[in-house]
Amino acid sequence: MTSPAPAFARPERFSAAEWDARVQLAAAYRIFDHLGWTELIYNHLSLRVPGEDGQFLVNPFGLHYSEVTASNLVKVDVNGKILGHSDWPINPAGFTFHGAIHATLPDAHCVMHVHTTPTMAVCCLEEGLSFTNFYAAQLWGKVAYHAFEGITVHLEEGQRILASADGKPVLLLRNHGPVVIGQTLPQAFAYMWVLQRACEVQLASQGKGALRPIPVPVLEACVRDALNFNPKYGAGEDGFTALQRLVDAKDPGYRR
Repeated sequence: MTSPAPAFARPERFSAAEWDARVQLAAAYRIFDHLGWTELIYNHLSLRVPGEDGQFLVNPFGLHYSEVTASNLVKVDVNGKILGHSDWPINPAGFTFHGAIHATLPDAHCVMHVHTTPTMAVCCLEEGLSFTNFYAAQLWGKVAYHAFEGITVHLEEGQRILASADGKPVLLLRNHGPVVIGQTLPQAFAYMWVLQRACEVQLASQGKGALRPIPVPVLEACVRDALNFNPKYGAGEDGFTALQRLVDAKDPGYRR
């Protein structure tokens, strides 16, 4: 039986709800590191601060994901202005579209953006994601695309990215990388995990012969039957918690 994670005192400057969100987001950064989904000090996972309109948490720019902790996460508003004290800045590219998404979509509580090799490779393909494997089938009708405009540091691109997403939870930035949007952090993680696996399988199968198409009615059934994203079945909570136990066993210091 897994030992419970050690408890660390909550700093008084954070409410209980914000601290819980900080611990969960810090765990996500450590999980991404555990899975090899890091990109030096770049990319971003952001999470709304519960009960605080227009405020969200993001990683301190300059730290590796393995160095992120609950207390050093940076709280910002939707314009990227740092709220309260932080020893670290944030990456300007981190709030260009994160802020626009959080500010506009009431259910967008968590936004994740990565540069993993499989997902970036698929974003570079003209056809994009091919709905020819088990994992991709679960994303049928949930994927949108945004044309590459360069490094995402211009605020006006945030609105265009939002328009491109068109309410879908998975947005593939052409020639760049994926963005996923979740009603909760575990749900966003579930989308990212399924997308990562879909891209891995697609790249492994391409060039081996013609990819076998999946009929649209079957794709629709896969989306209907997928439990990974459904709030009724925890929306990825169990899978995220399992990985959190792994990073707790490895290094629970992210909880500080």
